[in-house]
Amino acid sequence: MTQQLHSDKSYLIPYSSELNPAQLEAVTYTEGPLLVIAGAGSGKTRTLTYRVARLVEEGISPASILLLTFTRKAADQMLKRASSLLDHRCEKVSGGTFHSFSNMILRRYAGQIGFDPRFVVIDRPDAESLIGMLRKEMGFVATHRAFPKKQTLANIFSKSINKMMPVEEILFNDYAHLGPYANGIVELYAEYARRKKQHGFFDFDDLLIYLRRLLTENEQVREKLSFFYRYIMVDEYQDTNQLQADIVCHLASSHSNVMVVGDDSQSVYAFRGANFKNIIDFPRLFPGTKIIRLEENYRSVQPILDLANVIIDRAKEKYTKTLFTRNCGGNPPVLVSMPDENEQSRFVAGKIQELTGRGVPLDEIAVLFRASFHSFDLEIELNKRSIPFIKVGGFKFMEAAHIKDVLAHLRVLSNPYDRISWYRLLVLIENIGPSTAQRIFEKIQKKGSGYRGILEIEPKKSYAEGLERLKRLFDKIDTGLHSVYEMGEQVLDYYLPVLKATYDDHPKRGKDLEQLLSIMSRYARLEMFLTDMALEPPNVVIDDTFLAEPVQDRRLTLSTIHSAKGLEWHSVFIIWALDGRFPSSHAMEKEEELEEELRLMYVATTRAKTNLCITYPAAAWDRNFGMLLSRPSRFVDEIPEEILQKQVIVGSGRINYSDFNYDVNDWS
Repeated sequence: MTQQLHSDKSYLIPYSSELNPAQLEAVTYTEGPLLVIAGAGSGKTRTLTYRVARLVEEGISPASILLLTFTRKAADQMLKRASSLLDHRCEKVSGGTFHSFSNMILRRYAGQIGFDPRFVVIDRPDAESLIGMLRKEMGFVATHRAFPKKQTLANIFSKSINKMMPVEEILFNDYAHLGPYANGIVELYAEYARRKKQHGFFDFDDLLIYLRRLLTENEQVREKLSFFYRYIMVDEYQDTNQLQADIVCHLASSHSNVMVVGDDSQSVYAFRGANFKNIIDFPRLFPGTKIIRLEENYRSVQPILDLANVIIDRAKEKYTKTLFTRNCGGNPPVLVSMPDENEQSRFVAGKIQELTGRGVPLDEIAVLFRASFHSFDLEIELNKRSIPFIKVGGFKFMEAAHIKDVLAHLRVLSNPYDRISWYRLLVLIENIGPSTAQRIFEKIQKKGSGYRGILEIEPKKSYAEGLERLKRLFDKIDTGLHSVYEMGEQVLDYYLPVLKATYDDHPKRGKDLEQLLSIMSRYARLEMFLTDMALEPPNVVIDDTFLAEPVQDRRLTLSTIHSAKGLEWHSVFIIWALDGRFPSSHAMEKEEELEEELRLMYVATTRAKTNLCITYPAAAWDRNFGMLLSRPSRFVDEIPEEILQKQVIVGSGRINYSDFNYDVNDWS
């Protein structure tokens, strides 16, 4: 029988005065299934924290309360905050990530499904090392040079488990270019599973799949755990995968006292295995579900929320909500069209300087984008202006291996004595190692004819074919007759087969090279282009989706939108709001992916507190698809002027942005 809570007692915490009406309703609704749709900036964490305290005040045993989150830090912070609100009893609440909870339960019951409870949990690097060892043992390295690397294989295997789909289907949907190696990948996956069981290894995904198996197959254990954990709360439910949703359903099977909090409009992690349907279908899985919407926003001014509401209203499948705030004033967001990408970069960099000149701290400004390569041109412009920045979610343009590969070919055209660049491009050729590269370089120097010295080299049979390709490239290029762009095209045509043979994610890296070619088109002299590329940029790069440690120096934030989720800034720029870039050309082919891109735009707009500027170049050539991109993103196109004000900057050459006649100049 479900434990009844007392409603006629006094509480130590004045809930009604510390929570808004919707939050209060969510905190005090303690019996039965509850779905809290928490809009961006609506106090989701506060609501969960107060609900933990409320349950403890009601006399519920803290140990029987289970709080599941996506990071240990999030759970610790909520329980610590709840303890400060109430008392130390809240520290005894069972809180943690799905993986830590799974580990704890499997330590007790792994024997029930045929595993030794003393299993060893291996982290991602260890899992990749095991996969790499098997890849070599099974002969795939020797027989297939382009067989996927261990990191890519680990991603494929993880997706297969988290999406509960066969490896073959994952390959077909997400890694079509690896189709020729499908049989080998499936074979390696089976051996990876066998080897883990042989040695008692559990990777992170195993923790979830084996807990689900335990709860599915063992009714006694399932009932015991469901009876013990009488009140279950789940944070960020829109990011759960099918395994996690099944675990929650099993744990709540005897009582249905489960509260899930999330925002369907911020479900943007399908590529990691998150299942948007989990939050949509929750009321169907738990009949009688109470739905509460948190719509009061504590982050943004109303004009920004008005735009966010219009954007997400276009979603085909959603929980309807309307964000509002009591924050008065604020400028309407603006959509700015530029002649080209370079003008976009100059405009954004100029506006950032104006904002900091008016007293907005640099670390309170962010530039957001759909894909990492969208910021490459802006990075160059920021470097020129000595504006320091952090890049979150991606790599620094000039540190990407494939970018450095291409630049090495161009550098030896400019400086044939560049030993480092010669080494880099020579070792890309099959059967040429450092020693051979050294000998070839020395022979080139002895010829005394610059980069054309390579044309006179007599190659050995083992690498003759590869070196002949390189010789043909240099034979075609004449730096006196070809433009920088034409030289870049020649190098890219030569390099693309190397890219495909070297990198598993070559389609994504190909986009980066397309962007590099676009940048090259603006230079009249190769030396000037290479000089700009060589400038040491005043920035750092963070690969994780959040900053682990605060950065001491104030820096601008450049971030993919995925990495910006959960963060906020005073002023936000969203760049490349162009159909074919955002949404991407690939996403435009599938309705589900297009819907997720729409939600991504919603996430981006709701990061801004005071100022929001969306920009796009009026024309951009997509080399991969062979088409001109010229339409503004469908997500912000045709929005009424009173919601999103439009400005078009026309012409070429230098623009005096101080005369730009829009309220951006009045941003506070």
